[in-house]
Amino acid sequence: MAQKTNLAQGRSYLAIPGPSVMPDAVLRAMHRAAPNIYAGELVEMMPGLVADLKRVARTEHHVAMYIGNGHAAWEAALSNVIAVGDKVLVPATGRFGIGWGEMATKIGAEVEVLDFGRKDPMDMDRIGAVLRADTGHEIKAVLAVHVDTSSSVRNDVPALRALLDEVGHPALLMADCIASLGCDRFEMDAWGVDIMVAGCQKGLMVPPGMAFVFFNEKAEAARAKMPRVSGYWDWSPRAHATEFFQYHGGTAPTHHLYGLRVALDMIHDEGMENVWRRHEVLASAVWAACEAWSTEGTFGLNIADRANRSCAVTALRLQSPNATALRDHVEGQLGLTLGIGLGMAAPGDTAWHGFFRLGHMGHVNGQMIMGMLGGIETGLRALDIAHGAGALDAAAEALAQR
Repeated sequence: MAQKTNLAQGRSYLAIPGPSVMPDAVLRAMHRAAPNIYAGELVEMMPGLVADLKRVARTEHHVAMYIGNGHAAWEAALSNVIAVGDKVLVPATGRFGIGWGEMATKIGAEVEVLDFGRKDPMDMDRIGAVLRADTGHEIKAVLAVHVDTSSSVRNDVPALRALLDEVGHPALLMADCIASLGCDRFEMDAWGVDIMVAGCQKGLMVPPGMAFVFFNEKAEAARAKMPRVSGYWDWSPRAHATEFFQYHGGTAPTHHLYGLRVALDMIHDEGMENVWRRHEVLASAVWAACEAWSTEGTFGLNIADRANRSCAVTALRLQSPNATALRDHVEGQLGLTLGIGLGMAAPGDTAWHGFFRLGHMGHVNGQMIMGMLGGIETGLRALDIAHGAGALDAAAEALAQR
C-alpha cells in the first residue's frame, strides 16, 4: 500500500480558544529593539492606549494593567476589594468559575459556590434565593464568568445586575471576560458591572503576558475601605498613574504594549459593533456545521441552546472514536490544532478525551473558519467517525446569508 501524503506543511492554524491567532501586524510591531522606558514614544502613547482599551470594555471608568495572565487578573481584582473573612458568591458554569472561587479561597475569602454544571447558564432564581437570604449583606461580591472557556457557556450578565438591583443587594458585581472581551458583546457601564477582568491573548490578539482589571467608582470606594492591599496588586497607582512606571508596577511589558497598540487600532478601525457582528456570523457557521455533524454518531455540542453559546469558543463532545484521536489526526496530518476538552472531566479522568473545543476569537475571518471546519470534516472521514452530512454546506449557507 502506498504511504499516505502528510498535508501538514505550510502555515499551521491554531484553532484553540486562546492564545488566539496573532495578526502579522501585531507581531511586526513587537519585533523591534528594546525602547527607552523613561521618555519618548512608548511613554507618550500610554494615555491613548488606556483610552482605547476602555473603549473595548465600554467603560468611562478605570483600568489597571498587570504583567500576568488571567489568573493574575483574578487575584488582582480580588485583592483590591476582598479582605480575609469576607464572603463571596460564585455562580459557576464551568471550570473557570470554579477556579476564580478557588483563587478567592486562597486569599482568605469565605466562598459559596452555586455550581450549575457544565451545560447550563446561571439560574437567576437560585442566585436570587441566596441573595434574598443574605439579609445582613455579608456577601461582598458576586464572581460571574461571562463566557466560561471550558464549557463555552455565555451567561446573562445584565440579568444578574438586574437581579442584584431588584433584591437591593449591595454586593459588587465582578465579571470575568477573559474569553469574551472583544468577541462577545460586553458593555461594562451599561450593564452595571463594577469590576471586570480580562487578558490580552484572546479577543485582544496579543501574545499572553498582560492582564487587565477594569473598575468603577463603587469598586474604588470598596478599595478605599480595605485594611490592607498588596503593594503589587494595588490598582490605585496603576489606574491613576502620573509616572510611566506606575502603569505597570515597575518595568513595563514594552513589546506587549507595542503589540496592544496595533491590536487596538485594528479593533477600532473595524468598529466594536462590527467586531461583535463578525464573531456572531462566524460562530453561526461553526454551530451550523456542528449541528449537522451531530445528527449521527456521538458528535455533539456541549450547549444545546444557541442563545447560551459564546461567539468566541465552542465546546464539543465526541466519544467514539474519542475527540483526542480526531485532534491528533488533524494536527499531525493537516496542520490544524484544535483545543482540548479542558475542565469537562475531573483531573486524571480519561473521560476528558471525549471532549474538544474550537476557538473562533479575535483575528479570524470566513475563509479561516471554513478551513477549520473543512479540516474537521476531513478528520472525521479519515478516521471513519460516524457523523451527519451537510456540515460544510450548512456553514457556507450561514456565511452566505450574513
